[in-house]
Amino acid sequence: MRLGLNIGYSGSKIDDVLPLVTRADQLGFDSVWAAEAYGSDAVTVLAYLAARTTRIKLASGILQMPARTPANTAMTAMTLDALSGGRLILGLGLSGPQVVEGWHGVAYGEPLGRTREYVEIVRKAIARTEPLRHEGKHYSIPYTGSDATGLGKPLRSVLHPVRDRIPIYLAAIGPRNVELTAEIADGWLPIFYSPEREATFDSHLDAGLARAGRKAADLSIAASVMVAAGDDLDACRDRLRPFFALYIGGMGARGRNFYFDLAARYGFEEAATAIQDLYLDDRKDEAAAQVPDQLIDEMALVGPIPRIVDRLEAWKSSRVDTLILGTNQPEVLEALQASL
Repeated sequence: MRLGLNIGYSGSKIDDVLPLVTRADQLGFDSVWAAEAYGSDAVTVLAYLAARTTRIKLASGILQMPARTPANTAMTAMTLDALSGGRLILGLGLSGPQVVEGWHGVAYGEPLGRTREYVEIVRKAIARTEPLRHEGKHYSIPYTGSDATGLGKPLRSVLHPVRDRIPIYLAAIGPRNVELTAEIADGWLPIFYSPEREATFDSHLDAGLARAGRKAADLSIAASVMVAAGDDLDACRDRLRPFFALYIGGMGARGRNFYFDLAARYGFEEAATAIQDLYLDDRKDEAAAQVPDQLIDEMALVGPIPRIVDRLEAWKSSRVDTLILGTNQPEVLEALQASL
């Protein structure tokens, strides 16, 4: 089991999280993960951390694929990898239709086909074995559309990468996306993972691995888990209820919320429905109150430090090999790293 640190959308508060990142680097944490949605971007944060750390891996959790062309993502990845001495983990994801169409102003499209082509192009560009060419349903490089000038030609990156293959991790929740991830990615980034309910994903992971002729060991699983440490267990749970309510109730529309669907697949459909109804009715505090203790206990680390350390055993016995901690408490980093 490896440990990572999730610093979220930290572009505007880097001074607050830098001491935590520095401590994680000193303790021997495997990775630090920066996120983006429709505000702070992850690339700038990771570039800053590359200059302020020495050994910890720098990971995007995630870069939004609709926000960048595949070639631009490859350029960014190669540059960050070079700046950090080969420490980048390239986490990618589609985000949701609300952000893709409402913020980036592009069509959400067909997520599975677009993801497959995107990853293929990024890998080709980084490998640099030949000038970049791709002809698919979603991307054509060089561009050959009806409005093309005809002047485009295949190009090879002028930057020689530190590594010809940078690990690509995909964020996926839905069954088909999980299956695709197991087929084509180096790692999977699940959210709201429960060690007790991981059989929910087993058939999809195994099907994807089998399609590619891969073994389970060929796919890293880096799960994000929120942490609230303190002597009062109920108070710790209450600190995390708004987070779960936001995702289950507000991240997406009714009938198109991936986090709601996952909670339902886990067996929390009744609670998830109540949370979503209240949240979309702008009764957010009431929605948070509906988040079950059991859901929090399974998908987060809460309570006194000894309880959190004990709970780590369930994660060690799961398919997860990297646990990405969402915390701002240095004592949590120290206790969990010492327990490995």
